[in-house]
Amino acid sequence: MRTTLSLDDDVAALLERVRKQKDASLKQVVNEALREGLTRISRPAKQKKPFRTGSADLGKCFFLNLDSVWDVIAEAEGEDHK
Repeated sequence: MRTTLSLDDDVAALLERVRKQKDASLKQVVNEALREGLTRISRPAKQKKPFRTGSADLGKCFFLNLDSVWDVIAEAEGEDHK
């Protein structure tokens, strides 16, 4: 198959460096790079283990009801907190 590609300058430089190292044609280097890269990116993504936060015992709660922030502040700082 014949096609035209526009390569970024950094990609072209890498291809040229690899071509010289392997003493191969540009076609061979591009095909090898595409095969390896396409094989790698077509694999299913590895399933990451979900992050878990450990628990810690904070001791006894000093407040009976934590539903109301204002009540907790009043209890902690006194009624003159406003």
